Amino acid sequence: MNEFDLVLPTAVDVREVGMRDGLQLEDPVPLAGKLAMLEALVATGVRRIEVTSFVSPKAVPALADADQVAAELHRFDGVHFSALVANPRGAVRAVDAGIAHLEYVVSADDSHSRANAGRSTAEAVAAVGEIAELAHGAGGSLEVIVATAWDCPFDGRTPVARTVDVTRAAVTAGADQLCLGDTIGTTTPARVVRLLDEVRRACPGVPLGVHFHDTRGTGQANALAALQAGVTQLDASVGGLGGCPFAPGASGNIATEELVYWLADADVATGIDLDAVLAAAAVTERAVGHELPSSLYRAGGRNEPRGPVLAGG
Repeated sequence: MNEFDLVLPTAVDVREVGMRDGLQLEDPVPLAGKLAMLEALVATGVRRIEVTSFVSPKAVPALADADQVAAELHRFDGVHFSALVANPRGAVRAVDAGIAHLEYVVSADDSHSRANAGRSTAEAVAAVGEIAELAHGAGGSLEVIVATAWDCPFDGRTPVARTVDVTRAAVTAGADQLCLGDTIGTTTPARVVRLLDEVRRACPGVPLGVHFHDTRGTGQANALAALQAGVTQLDASVGGLGGCPFAPGASGNIATEELVYWLADADVATGIDLDAVLAAAAVTERAVGHELPSSLYRAGGRNEPRGPVLAGG
């Protein structure tokens, strides 16, 4: 290695969130369309899929069929399926449906917490212990995703100390791992590294992932910064779909195919086949009925040389 080489891990664990974050702002996709997406995503080789969320159907009608989706998961072997919940009621629903690996969202900023969950950040943190107990009792795990970890659409920058306090409290209450979410896609590489450093100091040894939106075109740069800072768990969404219903201006996640594209070129293993992800993106595009935001998908994947131009030909 020379002084100009990037310092990257040998492998990265990618969680596909297109089935949940990717679809939550879309018009409801029929169950058959979702299962076609899921089959295509499993075929990519990805081994972690956030498959749905158990939240109010009135709040997120696109995911009102969470129980039906969960009932089909037995068809797929070797995949770690998880579901997002917003409160203990959702956790009970998820566990009863057979999904014991849960993600619970806590907004670091009060304004977003009230818009997203109808309660303050402190009240949301207070439910971590009960949700952890439900997950652990079912043989599963709890990951706390800290939304608005860097910025809030209502109040602006989230103080680093506030996000750190939320992560420390979540781990104390029983969270098995953490994920920091750039909910509105505003953070930048330098801020990413600073917050990661502070959280790891506060919660040593706790697995830590990141969830970036590409609203301002910095998502992949933030992913690179996180990897160079030692993170190896990243969320991504097929086709770059996604966004938060309760965060004005939030748009899609970093695209799975774009992440896999540059990681493969850097010899970082993901276990994910790029061509299969592009095929899954095509299935997803048909399911949602509109063009996907992913630049790589629109470009047609890898550059394919067309051969020499013959003079006068």
